[in-house]
Amino acid sequence: MSRVEASVALARRNEERVLRAAHPIAYPAVRAIPGPVRRVPGLGVVVKDATLLRGVLMDTASFTKNGPGAPSDLWTPVLGPRVLLNMEGEEHLALRRKLGPLFAPAFVEALVADSLGEATRELADRLGHGERVDLVAHARRGASAVISRLVGLDSDVVDDELFARVSAVTGFVSLARPRLTPRQLGVARGILSELGEHAARAYHGDESTVPGRMRALGLDEREALGAVGAFVLTGTETIVSFVPRLAAILCDSGWLPRLAADRSLVDAAVAEALRVTTPSPVMLRSTIAAARVGDVTARPGERVILATFAANQALGEFDPSVNAAAQLKQLWFGAGAHYCLGAPLAMAQIRLTLDALLGVAGARGGAGLRVAARRPARGVLIPSYASLVLEAGRA
Repeated sequence: MSRVEASVALARRNEERVLRAAHPIAYPAVRAIPGPVRRVPGLGVVVKDATLLRGVLMDTASFTKNGPGAPSDLWTPVLGPRVLLNMEGEEHLALRRKLGPLFAPAFVEALVADSLGEATRELADRLGHGERVDLVAHARRGASAVISRLVGLDSDVVDDELFARVSAVTGFVSLARPRLTPRQLGVARGILSELGEHAARAYHGDESTVPGRMRALGLDEREALGAVGAFVLTGTETIVSFVPRLAAILCDSGWLPRLAADRSLVDAAVAEALRVTTPSPVMLRSTIAAARVGDVTARPGERVILATFAANQALGEFDPSVNAAAQLKQLWFGAGAHYCLGAPLAMAQIRLTLDALLGVAGARGGAGLRVAARRPARGVLIPSYASLVLEAGRA
């Protein structure tokens, strides 16, 4: 095995550890299901092929986010019936059109620079001076800063406690139990109600906050607060998961110093890392009209489990020079009417942190950066690291 092959194999093994720590039973069980699509008694129709998976996402006449086993089982009791996560048809498209300007490149890049710029410069400075830095802790503080902008919170309440309270909601959920118990639902509603009070005040204020900007774009208060809740609950965990996993893959595979020396493949490297990690590993749909998925006919009322991680990983090892991710058209963000509206915001956060890491690695020449310590998070919904400590290598 060559040195390059060994590095890629190391990256793969460490990603396997992250996935197995999060879902020690469900992850290997889904991987073991044979074929591109199969009906599994007690689960539903499991789809593991990228083309078939995209077909389900695009077929909103047959498959919906509402109904038995769909995302609405989780989100509607927490956020109410009118948020992007559980809407379909013309109402869904109309709300997306209203929210669209919030995710224009100029807006999200300015929001991210304002929210995370100082902390990212501090990250680069500490690494450049030889300190060890936990990238997970940095990502959590960044997520809290973005939450504060989304709900109109003052910067002095942005801390790890805020992130922990928000992430507790998704922490209640597992692949085997994609809904909340009555006690968990009470906790979740309490957290969202408190954040909603801040967001409501911001909504009636000026346009310096995201809720205020939503009002200016024509969203009524209910639409704005629902959108804020959806962004907070779905966006925080995935970005905190991905940024450390991206750094780990680049360090393990040997690609970080290569990208620092030549950034022409940075976009491909990010896409490849999104492909092999797939921060949201599974998507769910409920069947509303009988439809063929490969060799299986999904029946009305039947749950469809879209194993996005398996479909994405089937294209092979992480390799930005090949960039197998290009053919997937960003499938990790979904497809069709429900393609992730917040994708530009996530990408702006990713690029800001990655630029800082590449800057440090490039400035240190052959020393670069390395993973000094890591610990996968156990029993979480979104596979992630509990800690990933980076430090400058020794030339």
